[in-house]
Amino acid sequence: MKSPLYDWHQSQNAKLADFGGWDMPIEYAAGVNGATGGTLAEHAAVRERVGIFDVSHLGKISVKGSGAKAFVNTLITNDLNKIDSGSAQYNLFCNASGGVIDDLIVYEFSPDELFLIPNAANCASVFDVIKDKAPVGIEVKNIHQEFAVLAVQGPLSGKVMENLGLVLDLDYMAFTKTNIPGHQDLGEVIICRTGYTGEFGYELLPSWQSATKVWDLLVDQMIKLDGRVCGLGARDTLRTEMGYPLHGHELSLDISPVEASANWAVALEKENFEGKAALVAQKSVGPKRVLRAIKCSDRGIPRAGMGVQDQSGRVIGEVTSGTFSPTLRIGIALALIEPEFKVGSKVAIDVRGRISSAEIVKPPFVESKVR
Repeated sequence: MKSPLYDWHQSQNAKLADFGGWDMPIEYAAGVNGATGGTLAEHAAVRERVGIFDVSHLGKISVKGSGAKAFVNTLITNDLNKIDSGSAQYNLFCNASGGVIDDLIVYEFSPDELFLIPNAANCASVFDVIKDKAPVGIEVKNIHQEFAVLAVQGPLSGKVMENLGLVLDLDYMAFTKTNIPGHQDLGEVIICRTGYTGEFGYELLPSWQSATKVWDLLVDQMIKLDGRVCGLGARDTLRTEMGYPLHGHELSLDISPVEASANWAVALEKENFEGKAALVAQKSVGPKRVLRAIKCSDRGIPRAGMGVQDQSGRVIGEVTSGTFSPTLRIGIALALIEPEFKVGSKVAIDVRGRISSAEIVKPPFVESKVR
């Protein structure tokens, strides 16, 4: 599958790779418009100025009909009654055993119209479950290729919006539908104060057909601010610095929200939702493994699958995501380990046969500035 910006990415010699069946850019090694390229430069731009990402591979599902909000609320872990129309909410979509089919964002246009953004690889699975369970009168559509998703992230994100004539007063996780001034021909664009980097930012959802023109407008403004066009390599290092989970790594059908330390997104006070009984039972006895953030004390760079050891050398868990932190200039990791090891515990990571000393820390690794 190809993003509507695929030809643009190719024209800029982006390094492309498969993401959930989509050919997406990892980095722009040669940069764009003469700027320094590569994941490190792209990462730094987001932390210090601004970066833009094409994440159109993310799924899109429409759920409409009388009682749509109440229906979807029975399938997700968080409580949609905590938000109103014009707001979005992070959610986990579990099976009856408490395994995570996907994590996703739910947009509420009205109590009778919801818009879901699941991960690319899981969009079809989420759609199939919702479609199968939908009562009469609820219309569920997979609209994966009706909207693009363009992320503008970094401290100068607001300036990009202002320069486009968009005066936005949106709280975090709030959204609006609007036209870009002077470009009514592009149609309405959904703009939400969300992101996956830990920085102040927005996600724009133009129509699939108008995506390239909206992207060009963003690129023009980004260049004026010495920003960068960013690939999914920088997106991954940025989200790891924040301790944000990635499905297939920190969340999966075999990793529950309780194990992933995602209880904040689980509303056990709700009357019922898919997987609630299993999660209540797991929480009552306590999980056998929990997600922890780990910072290396030496030059070791942890990677997913590497073993985590206690100080005696006993294996106590496994790295789920690991990288070199461009901001901290040191190795960092998220890992599922035995629950008795808490913040401050000294541990070690087996980095291809070399034991790297490390410490469990409280996430995020880098201060969050989303608000």
